[in-house]
Amino acid sequence: MKRSPRPLRSLPPGGARQWPGTARRHRSSPFARPVLALAVALCIASAAAQPQPPADAAAMGGAAPASAESAGIAPDLFYRMLLADVAMQRGEPAVAARALLDVARETREPSIARRATEIALFARQRALATEAAKLWQEIEPTAERPRQVVAALAAGGSIPNRFQEEAPESELRARLERFLAEAVATGSGVAEPFLQLNRVLSQQSDKTAVYRLISDLAQPYPKSAEAQFAVALAALNTGMGDPAIAKDALRSADRALALKPDWDRALLVKAEILGKRSTAEAIALLEEALKRQPDSRPLSGALAQFLTEERRFGEARAIYRKSLAADRSQRELQFGIAVLSIQMKDWDAAERDLKELKAAGFGEAGQVEFYLGQVAEERGRLDEALAHFRDVEEGERGWLAKLRMAGVLAKQGKRDAALRHLADLPAVTIEQRVQVRQTEAQLYRDAGDHKGALAVLDQALVELPDASELIYDRAMVLEKLDRIDEAEKALRRLVELKPDDAQALNALGYTLVDRTPRVEEGFALVERAHKLAPNDPFILDSVGWAHYRLGRLDEAERYLMRAFATRPDPEIAAHLGEVLWARGNPQKAREVWQSQLKVAPDHPVLLETMRRHQR
Repeated sequence: MKRSPRPLRSLPPGGARQWPGTARRHRSSPFARPVLALAVALCIASAAAQPQPPADAAAMGGAAPASAESAGIAPDLFYRMLLADVAMQRGEPAVAARALLDVARETREPSIARRATEIALFARQRALATEAAKLWQEIEPTAERPRQVVAALAAGGSIPNRFQEEAPESELRARLERFLAEAVATGSGVAEPFLQLNRVLSQQSDKTAVYRLISDLAQPYPKSAEAQFAVALAALNTGMGDPAIAKDALRSADRALALKPDWDRALLVKAEILGKRSTAEAIALLEEALKRQPDSRPLSGALAQFLTEERRFGEARAIYRKSLAADRSQRELQFGIAVLSIQMKDWDAAERDLKELKAAGFGEAGQVEFYLGQVAEERGRLDEALAHFRDVEEGERGWLAKLRMAGVLAKQGKRDAALRHLADLPAVTIEQRVQVRQTEAQLYRDAGDHKGALAVLDQALVELPDASELIYDRAMVLEKLDRIDEAEKALRRLVELKPDDAQALNALGYTLVDRTPRVEEGFALVERAHKLAPNDPFILDSVGWAHYRLGRLDEAERYLMRAFATRPDPEIAAHLGEVLWARGNPQKAREVWQSQLKVAPDHPVLLETMRRHQR
């Protein structure tokens, strides 16, 4: 049984920022808020960009300046425009309007005064809207709209605000098309607007609709690298379950890079796209890019994360150490290196970095102490480990430290004391009660007493019958006791509680495939899991193993190779080697096994598989 979630990496800018909603007395279109936010973003981008001679409209879209110096405006004005953008992201339109009004006073830019007015109206700030509208009228005396707003506000009437009205997708599309056309006409270009699009629309739940919208908006700008990047990122944000979208994601990233070679943002998004099917491909892309840009921190950081995912901790740590050597003040990076050292069981290096971080006062209270306790525990310095865990202050980390203390006491031969310690913990929430019982059961499992663990879990499930974590742990214990029928019953209960949970379906399906003759039934379950999580390496492994058990060696190798490329893992290696051996390639099988034996020399499934083929 497997349930290891794939770790997440940071996406390139514009990926996943959430926009808090604004309370409304009537139901508004989900697209109304992004239009207003994009108005601010485009306003800022337009003001910050240097005018340039118009080129072919389709070719417009060079990168907007990223700083006040490059934009040719005062740094404090640039800061206030950024403040407005941030305020809109946080759901504070009044703050955004005030910031833009200040900028409009100094720049005398009518478009900024207009945006300040519209945002103030949206926020229902009548005094602020009046002030902004009067400034707009003063700057642009021939414009009709500011006079209307000033007059209506003076009369105490309500002002129809186009940004507060319903904005169906067709209207949103039309507005965005106009924004982009205006950006081209004014000479500022479409680069910055396209870089803003995914961030502005990140609140929308229908990611496929967002992808199709951005794809359509980008069509008139085939020579804009930023437009192609926006399409690629939007496609990535859908999860790429649709093969056509996955293909377009990669094609759009390639187009962006063809227009703007070695652009790190496009390289990062392409690496993420490739990583969905194979971390090995993502790593190869980043390694090649770093040959041309050896000092790129974003690229090296992404490479290190992919390497970590593949459990190539040493290589990842070497990259992080190189970055740290360039700037020793990066304590967060040093902490990450310490955690990698723990993963590598390089206790000396981990302890050295953690002690330095402690001396520097790094992190939240107890953060470094917790890991120092873990290192001391692993090195057998159990009294010291207990002291570190006791020093972790209250809170979530403090709670976890208390749970770890039970394991340390058990290692000292004080299992009764460990059980009393757990019994005395103030488990208030259901989650905490579950964690206490899981830890208690683990004490018995670590001692090889699976029947004792089962008794604990049975009692816990009387109190918490629907706790999925306890049901899963009980199934694992039952499997260890070779009570497969009961393990299956527990897993079916888990699927009943979580019918659309890919990991639950995979656990039940894999158990049927691996431990029963009902392989076809298990295959149907892991296929359902695969549809829900098409890129999960452990589910890919289950599908491949099911094909092997059904005698379909070609399909088995294809799925297992993909699983192993995505996540090198001892059990996946055992399965892949088994298939390679069956296909008459024992040398390749041994190479796969040996690659993981170095990482996990005590893994029972890998060792049993190798012993069986050495007879």
